[in-house]
Amino acid sequence: MLIKRPADIPSSEITDKRLYLNRREFVRAAAGTVAAAATAVLGTEAVLQASQAAAHKRKLSGVKSSPLSASEKPNTWEQITTYNNYYEFGTDKDSPSELATNLKTEPWTVTVDGECNKKAAYHLEDVLKGETLEDRIYRHRCVEAWSMVIPWVGFPLANFIKRCEPTSKAKFVEFTTLYDPMQMPGTHLPPAFGGLRWPYVEGLRMDEAMHPLTILAVGLYGEILPNQDGAPIRLHVPWKYGFKSIKSIVKIRFVEKQPLNTWQDQQAREYGFYANVNPNVDHPRWSQATERRIGEFFKRKTLMFNGYGDQVASLYAGMDLKANY
Repeated sequence: MLIKRPADIPSSEITDKRLYLNRREFVRAAAGTVAAAATAVLGTEAVLQASQAAAHKRKLSGVKSSPLSASEKPNTWEQITTYNNYYEFGTDKDSPSELATNLKTEPWTVTVDGECNKKAAYHLEDVLKGETLEDRIYRHRCVEAWSMVIPWVGFPLANFIKRCEPTSKAKFVEFTTLYDPMQMPGTHLPPAFGGLRWPYVEGLRMDEAMHPLTILAVGLYGEILPNQDGAPIRLHVPWKYGFKSIKSIVKIRFVEKQPLNTWQDQQAREYGFYANVNPNVDHPRWSQATERRIGEFFKRKTLMFNGYGDQVASLYAGMDLKANY
């Protein structure tokens, strides 16, 4: 995002690399006939009892369908796992799938701190303990005017927050991702050349974090989360831009004051704290009125709150959504 593009070629006009590299797929996409690979999620328990899957990695068990899922067909496994934003592994969309393969995700610990009664270093097994995993088919919108529909597997963030027993002073939740230069080559890139200041930090207002749409995701398509998609545990907030959904979480902190998230710290003129999808507010370098779904040729209109307005608009009643972008 920090690497400047020519002003006359906005990101939203750039054809998906995987379309122009594959002429047949491009023709099918232009005709609106790209097939979506969406199948039912299988399983019987949680991540801890996952078994080897023949197709990709390991199947999750005990996964239930969620009534909160979108009705649209998901993008394919290949699209979801090879077209990613994960700057710790490079700024190109295909870099994470190439460079994140050896990321060590077991064992994994999430530290909980700040304004709460249950401060602790939770092993991933403890985070998942007692949770029923749900298949959540959510629209995923990137700030650069491209989108996907992804069948996440996860559970409500609110469940874990309640277990941490935040105090009355906790008004926001701050998340921090893994920072490991030995495993993450993208962290070697300095800010002057498109890198970020590490570690990556994000935040939500408490009512946003407690909303039932907000999840901690541990898988997709019924399988454990691939490294390039934020393994082993990531946030997903479907009505916000994708950069708000922090990957590979190692710390959750309950705070009284609004945290400074990474992109706001990096470029406050372009990225605010809320990151709500708003087609009426243009990014300084491109329009956000339309989007192109990966795997499609024609654009579609961007929906307010990414199409989740009926569920979340009340969270922002009375707010100036142009000032609070």
